[in-house]
Amino acid sequence: MASEKSLGLKKAQVQEICDKLDNANTLLLVDYQGMTVKELSDLRQSLKSSGSDLKVYKNTLANLALKDKNIKLDDYMTGPNAYIFSKDIIEPIKLVSEVAKKNENLTIKAGYINGEFADTKTIGEYASIPSYEGLLTMFAGGLIEHVRNLSIALNLYAEKLENGGNE
Repeated sequence: MASEKSLGLKKAQVQEICDKLDNANTLLLVDYQGMTVKELSDLRQSLKSSGSDLKVYKNTLANLALKDKNIKLDDYMTGPNAYIFSKDIIEPIKLVSEVAKKNENLTIKAGYINGEFADTKTIGEYASIPSYEGLLTMFAGGLIEHVRNLSIALNLYAEKLENGGNE
């Protein structure tokens, strides 16, 4: 039977997972089996710089916390898993997807985004969304096109007025 100390540590870990779930808009479940310690550490640092957190928990403890929050990932919780928690929705998905493209040992299994289950197809769609800066650039480009067209029209109108007015 588990000692009181061991049981207390397990309860603390379950509570830690619950707290992370309460503060996260995105939860990703990834398989990292086969990655080197350095590769996992680099991924963890990249995620940390974007405000995300990668943790490895025992599936049984994570499952207890997930059930407590009515999150059903039982079918995906086989083998060693890492859990990525983030307040940001897009950034961790893009980052993990990029790393997974380069490293065949990293596989995104499933996730929860804004309280909704997300399969790999949905996560892939989120990963294809341009970055915030990219969206701003696209928006600015659209605005500039309208301003350019307006300036051409005003210039043509001014030339018409200079050449005799009402032609």
